[in-house]
Amino acid sequence: MNIFGKMFRVSIYGESHGKEVGIVIDGCPSGQKISDNDFKVDLDRRKSGALGTTTRKEPDIPIIKSGIWNGMSTGSPICIAFENKDVKSKDYSSIKDTPRPGHADFVAFQKSNGFNDYRGGGHFSGRLTAPLVAAGVIAKKIIGKIKVEAKLIEVSGSDDFEKEISKAVKDEDSVGGIIECRISNVPVGLGEPFFDSIESELSHAIFSIPGIKGIEFGAGFDGTKIRGSVFNDEIIDDSGKTDTNNSGGINGGITNGNEIVFRVAVRPTASIKKPLRTIDLQSGKMKKISTEGRHDACIAVRVPVVVEATAAIVLADMIIRKNSR
Repeated sequence: MNIFGKMFRVSIYGESHGKEVGIVIDGCPSGQKISDNDFKVDLDRRKSGALGTTTRKEPDIPIIKSGIWNGMSTGSPICIAFENKDVKSKDYSSIKDTPRPGHADFVAFQKSNGFNDYRGGGHFSGRLTAPLVAAGVIAKKIIGKIKVEAKLIEVSGSDDFEKEISKAVKDEDSVGGIIECRISNVPVGLGEPFFDSIESELSHAIFSIPGIKGIEFGAGFDGTKIRGSVFNDEIIDDSGKTDTNNSGGINGGITNGNEIVFRVAVRPTASIKKPLRTIDLQSGKMKKISTEGRHDACIAVRVPVVVEATAAIVLADMIIRKNSR
């Protein structure tokens, strides 16, 4: 449900317009140096402010409630919360009975028998990626020399991000993008076949990020266009280093010591002002609605740091599991 991981576990909670959102991190080894300042860089990367991002401005100051004492992790569960300060819930009063197309409104209503908090997307909101980033900061400490870097490489099929986002804003529409993540200094042997392969775990976690619609490793789908003699990565030394990296640093679900490379597809933001048809849950009739409120024209702009955090969480869990043997 809302828990991920086996030995480094995260449990996320909260709603977009509730009192707070947060995360409980269990399995962080004791003796990790952690301070409030450690979170600032990554949380700032996730904040709005760039072209096409929401005007909602949250301070995103982490409130550490447990698990850290005198600047060190104690080994007990770490709870980190973020208050929701800049909310305008009245913007969502009109959608109570008219679920927004592309959103989780309809399925959330059905799954919760109508008791869902629909304001700002509730528990399905990208607001909950702030706690994910916080957990990623701690995970990055655990994975040590392993370096996780993600960046936006494409928006609406173009490398001219500003042009595509500006057009979407003008048209009261939205655009998606592709994010590439590269993980270097990876040891050989991370991953647990069969169902806990490194690809399986990364994919599971990455798809938990709101708006992710696809993932590929190494050459990905383009690998279907070449022959095995080209795709197969020739091993050039006894450390496992390969001449190419079409497999994205993974063989048989296990890291092979080369750079892990994967790309994710981020859908166009669901909330747009352009009118779209939906069903009125009270009358059962079709009607057109326009989504009001403050929204990103391209959520992909703010997602790279979330991808990094999520990947780091997976790696931290894998490393602790491997070291526990």
